[in-house]
Amino acid sequence: MFAADYPFLNVMWTMIVFFLWVLWFWLLFTVFADIFRRHDLSGWGKAGWLIFTIVLPFLGVFIYLITQNDEMTKRNLERSRAQRAQFDDYVRETASGSGAANEIEKAKQLLDSGAITPAEFEAIKQKALA
Repeated sequence: MFAADYPFLNVMWTMIVFFLWVLWFWLLFTVFADIFRRHDLSGWGKAGWLIFTIVLPFLGVFIYLITQNDEMTKRNLERSRAQRAQFDDYVRETASGSGAANEIEKAKQLLDSGAITPAEFEAIKQKALA
């Protein structure tokens, strides 16, 4: 019965309004996150931008986006590069062969060269497998 009272164009209009509402909050949170992540802005500058965007939200957000667009892009790219480098370092460290098989192989080479005794080799092997 409710569908008969709510025509299709009203449904479409409601969907558009909801989408714009979600888009607005996404934009607002993006601006707030960028303001808080900035290292080149003092605490007073951050407070000023936040007050401006809270008191006059549309004007504040749009002015911030217009004036800080290039810097926001640079900061996002730098953050992405740093995260990528950190991930790459982690993968390199993890895949560098610090596993049990590599440790046992190195210990076996030391045993074969006479640098360690068979008892030390067994201790290293047990430690690596633990």
